[in-house]
Amino acid sequence: MKVQDWFPIWDELTGEHQERIRNSLIRRRIEAGTVIHNGSADCAGLLLVESGRLRAYILSDGGREITLYRLFDRDICLFSASCMLRSLQFDVTIQAEKDTELWVIPTEIYQRIMAQSAPLSNYTNEIMAARFSEVMWLLEQVMWKSMDRRVAGFLLEEAAIEDGNRLSITHEAIANHLGTHREVVTRMLRYLQGEGLVKLSRGAVELLDEKRLEELSRT
Repeated sequence: MKVQDWFPIWDELTGEHQERIRNSLIRRRIEAGTVIHNGSADCAGLLLVESGRLRAYILSDGGREITLYRLFDRDICLFSASCMLRSLQFDVTIQAEKDTELWVIPTEIYQRIMAQSAPLSNYTNEIMAARFSEVMWLLEQVMWKSMDRRVAGFLLEEAAIEDGNRLSITHEAIANHLGTHREVVTRMLRYLQGEGLVKLSRGAVELLDEKRLEELSRT
């Protein structure tokens, strides 16, 4: 992949800015489970995901996690360069969910070019707006949807990501994604199993009736 694959406004940048971005790129291979960025005090740089999967989440004072969004191939992780986002008022942690290959643009390089380039500045604002839209969608889910509906929706989303109906995932991991307690997730999964929608086994959940799970998630 080429760096321009991440920037639809690439041709609007000057040749000098294109060359500075190319020359600044640092390639990294991240193992699954590795925390790449940890809060606003950290500044890992702008991450361009080539392959793999990253998870952005926040952590409560009590240690409870909730997933804000995930990043896939050709996604840009902006919050990993949070030191250039002075208005950011919450700490976001970025972790590799799978072995991930990515490119890093150092924050100071990107920030300097962005200050000189209206197309890059506007595109960065678009990325920021898209991420906050995902956060607002999550807030609506937490506020207005019951936990059984959220669990059903999460299982369907995970099945689509993994391209299969058998998910190798623990109750604890689901709870971390949804920002709740493991016991709550276990209770919801047992309910779904009792309704014939899923089958539970150690470290795995198998979806048996995706149509009814879809209906539940939308009610």
